[in-house]
Amino acid sequence: MIILTTSATAQSLSVIARTYSSTFTMGIRDDSTNVSVSYGITTATTSGNYLTFDNTFNPVLVENHYYDLHLYADFNYWNTNYSFWNLYDEVWETDANQKEDIYRDRIFCTDQDIDQLNDNEHYELNKGQYTQYDGYNNDYLVI
Repeated sequence: MIILTTSATAQSLSVIARTYSSTFTMGIRDDSTNVSVSYGITTATTSGNYLTFDNTFNPVLVENHYYDLHLYADFNYWNTNYSFWNLYDEVWETDANQKEDIYRDRIFCTDQDIDQLNDNEHYELNKGQYTQYDGYNNDYLVI
C-alpha cells in the first residue's frame, strides 16, 4: 500500500513495475465516491528495480480515503501502438481498447507522520479526537 498526503504539490511514487517505461497513464479511483481520474506520466525514470515518477494530484486527494492505483500503457496514445497488425482484429481507423498493465496497488491518503521503520510511529485512527480519562485510581474492583 502506498501512503500519500493531501498536499497540492508534486508527490513522488516509486513502484516495482511489470514493465519499465518512461511514458504511461496513471488512473486512480476513489473507493468512497467511485470517481476516477487519469494522469499522463511522461517523465518516469528507472532507478535500480524501481520505476520512479512525480505527480501533482488535481483534485487534491482526500484525507482518510482509499484509492485504487492503476498504471497502464494505453495503445490509443499517439505513437505508442505496440500491437501487431496481424493480431489486431479491429479496423485500424478505430481506437483500440487494449491496455497493457504496468502496476496495480492501493493508496491511502493521510497527513499523519508515519514512520514505522525508524521512529515507531503508527497510524492512529482517532488521533486528536479521543483522550483517555485518567483521573481516578482504578486498581481494585468493588463487588
